[in-house]
Amino acid sequence: MHEPAPHRAVTVKPDTLTPKFMVTMISGVAVAGLYFGRPVLLPLALAVLISFALAPLVGLLKRTRLGNVVPVLISLLLAVVVMSSLAAFMGSQLAKLAAELPHYQTNLGQKIHSVVGTAVHNDTLTRFSKTVENLAEQVTSGNRVEETGSGEPNQIKPIPVVIQRTSVAPWEVAQTVLGPLLEPLGLIALVLVFVGFILLQKDDLRDRFVRLAGSRDMQRTTVALDEAATRLSRYLFLQTCINTCFGLMIGGGLWLIGIPNAGLWALMSMLLRFVPYLGVPLAFLFPFTLAMAVDPGWSKMLWVLLLYGGLEPIIGQAVEPFLYGRSMGLSAVAVVVAAVFWTWLWGAMGLLLSTPLTMCFVVFSRHVDSLKFLDVMLGDQPALRFEESLYLRMLAEDPDEAADEAEDFLRANSLSAYYDEVAARALMLAQTDVNRGVLDPLRQTRIRDAIKGLIVNLADRKDDAALGADLPKTWRDVPSPPVLCVAGRGPLDEAAALLLVDMLSKYGITSRVVSSDETSATNIGELSCDGVRLTCVSYLEPSTFKNARYQVRRLRKHMPDVPVMALFWGTAGANARHLDGIEATECDMITTGLKETVQHVLAFARRAGAAAHPMDQAAK
Repeated sequence: MHEPAPHRAVTVKPDTLTPKFMVTMISGVAVAGLYFGRPVLLPLALAVLISFALAPLVGLLKRTRLGNVVPVLISLLLAVVVMSSLAAFMGSQLAKLAAELPHYQTNLGQKIHSVVGTAVHNDTLTRFSKTVENLAEQVTSGNRVEETGSGEPNQIKPIPVVIQRTSVAPWEVAQTVLGPLLEPLGLIALVLVFVGFILLQKDDLRDRFVRLAGSRDMQRTTVALDEAATRLSRYLFLQTCINTCFGLMIGGGLWLIGIPNAGLWALMSMLLRFVPYLGVPLAFLFPFTLAMAVDPGWSKMLWVLLLYGGLEPIIGQAVEPFLYGRSMGLSAVAVVVAAVFWTWLWGAMGLLLSTPLTMCFVVFSRHVDSLKFLDVMLGDQPALRFEESLYLRMLAEDPDEAADEAEDFLRANSLSAYYDEVAARALMLAQTDVNRGVLDPLRQTRIRDAIKGLIVNLADRKDDAALGADLPKTWRDVPSPPVLCVAGRGPLDEAAALLLVDMLSKYGITSRVVSSDETSATNIGELSCDGVRLTCVSYLEPSTFKNARYQVRRLRKHMPDVPVMALFWGTAGANARHLDGIEATECDMITTGLKETVQHVLAFARRAGAAAHPMDQAAK
């Protein structure tokens, strides 16, 4: 008999086609496509940008019932005329400047001799220069001896000169002269062709893009396209207006300083400012160099430096953020990263197109789930919600930073809204981590202490709704707190109860917090209940409601005449699902939020005051 072959263990290879692997592969292929497809994609991107700029003009002409083709042709012709006029103006001004440059040779020579003379008479520079020359002679002396031979080191061999007559064909001359112009002229022609087709087939291209993105969710795709078009058009319009004003102010300033061809430098400053980061420094170099040539002294150079150095920061740091607002949708880091990335891909034209292209990508990423990471990385929206950021500050035990962020929220919202919508939700996030077993009791205690510190930092804040609160005298300025807030289970429930206590104090109602240990079966007998008229049990998450039910029973037995209210922070909007459990707690009143709880406490205080002094109420 043959023994059966031993069973071999089957090893299962991991699946390499994971979502992360697929995203990496697609990203790599996309970057490679952008790089190698530059000859076609670059003019196409530039054409899309120009199409957005010309779209309002085309739409205005279409309203005159000229059809579809004529408005596009008129817009293209107008664009060509404007660009040709600007090029002709700049060319004529540059030719005029070139003719006048020899007149400035004397001033340049004087400045060069002044700088060189200063360097020559500087002892430190002189000694450094001599040291470098000596080192150079020592390094090169041996090489000269080897080349000339040991016998005659100074002998120089004659170099024969041969004169040859060369004949150049006319087409070679034309190629030499026109060759450098063919590439930019071809790019301009290709861009104009693309612009014409995009404007003529705008609706058809839109429909095809919607079909490509997915016709099942046409509403989301349409919103993304509209938002991208609106943001891009607004950006181009505002950028053109700002750059035009910048150029006019630069031209006026240079004219006052006395720099020749001030109109040329104003136009160059306006155009180059479309290029991020490098445009303004490049525009500054030309008038600065000319100021050095035309002025025998140094004053005009300093005035040009002050003009550009003072005007650009004001516009870039004050005017643009105010006008753009959140219309760009990009963070400051995203603009820098986009400039580096697109410059690496497409060179100087990529730098020019970096901001508009990145803006479009970020807008689309907000509406495509698989591209959400681009919005998080490059968008101007906060990376974390208010409650998530507060939770991180509580974990780091940093109540001061938490209070600073709270001030931003409180500029447009009330304190009760902050407690209800931010602080309570941050505690619910912590409670979720407790349920998952990743938040130990020590950190829970630290979070409670962080909430205490936050409340102290916001102690001077008042709630708008508390200004008109009218409480009976029996509830105001009493020696013993009339409201007892009981923490449901642990430090997090105690932190939530602290929020309620602080908010009640804004309305003039004093209250105090007791921990769950103080109301346990063994310790509740020692709980002081002097002056207590209402008990509120606070739970971030009641879970099975068993703890709340027995907690309420112990409180009723210890204080039989005091009503019990239960505040379940995390059950808002889900009362139907927990209805049976809520009823099983046997509470007199159930609330699910801070504002609601405060209103019920105020109503209870007014009813209690009316019942205690019926004659006073009748007199009123």
